[in-house]
Amino acid sequence: MTRGEDDAAGRAPAGEEAIERGARILREGGLVAFPTETVYGLGADATSAAAVAKIYAAKGRPSFNPLIAHVADIDAARREAELPPAALRLAEAFWPGPLTLVAPRAAGGSVCELARAGLGSVALRAPSAPVARALILAAGRPIAAPSANRSGHVSPVTAAHVLGDIGPMVDLVIDGGRADKGVESTIVAFLGARPRPRLLRPGALAREALEQVLGAPLEGEGGAAAVVAPGMTASHYAPTARLRLEAEKLRAGEAGLDFGGRLAERGGEGPILDLSPSADLAEAAANLFLYLRELDAGGARAVAVAPIPAHGLGEAINDRLRRAAAPK
Repeated sequence: MTRGEDDAAGRAPAGEEAIERGARILREGGLVAFPTETVYGLGADATSAAAVAKIYAAKGRPSFNPLIAHVADIDAARREAELPPAALRLAEAFWPGPLTLVAPRAAGGSVCELARAGLGSVALRAPSAPVARALILAAGRPIAAPSANRSGHVSPVTAAHVLGDIGPMVDLVIDGGRADKGVESTIVAFLGARPRPRLLRPGALAREALEQVLGAPLEGEGGAAAVVAPGMTASHYAPTARLRLEAEKLRAGEAGLDFGGRLAERGGEGPILDLSPSADLAEAAANLFLYLRELDAGGARAVAVAPIPAHGLGEAINDRLRRAAAPK
């Protein structure tokens, strides 16, 4: 992906030309930073694991936290999630706007597994910022977009913040001025057999406004103590097959989950899927959940997993593999 001529860092003022260019970059699997009403988001095609993996790499994100997929409207959201009546009431009241809804993924939903962190739920938002809405419509697909900053840094509210933090990692920064809200969206989850709305993260939309529409209090106290973080149990992201980590070669009866061709070099009779033959961690991250499912679908009962470097995205890959290998 090459930089445009707007400036050396790939910044373009918001407008029709920038929107068209940004949509093309997204469809081609690149990264575009753009203003929402909350903060600037780091956008990628939410339907592509390879594109989403670039978000984790650019942010230096320490683990595969679920990403919010930005959609155009309620109809688009209903194609991605099973929204109960209470969630629809909130969407009708506050979308487009700074509200994220977490609900079970709809059958046939297009948001990829990596963006969902391997979970059966999906986080969705319909932003109100004109640039964000125009970009979603022009791209013609959901856009995964966490805040456009290095993980752990302060969220960006201007294009300059983005450029100073992760500019070299982004194909285009659309400069739409300062983000209006300056704080992330409020997240409400509707999960479980009889879902009751739960506040996962307080944000730009006040609890009181939500409760007024719901006619009932939200569960959760807000703040860190009430955040329901995905993947915190010891056994998580677990396939049916038993995983053996840090394997140097296949044993009898094992399939292989390889990295950089290490297991293939040492032979073995079982099938081998290579997360990245070129030992690229972003490619490995994009393939992780897909290949674990493929090995399960192929009937593998035991899987030898090649060593994965611990740096960069390798930290997150190894975290998920350890959880997948934990006793069930």
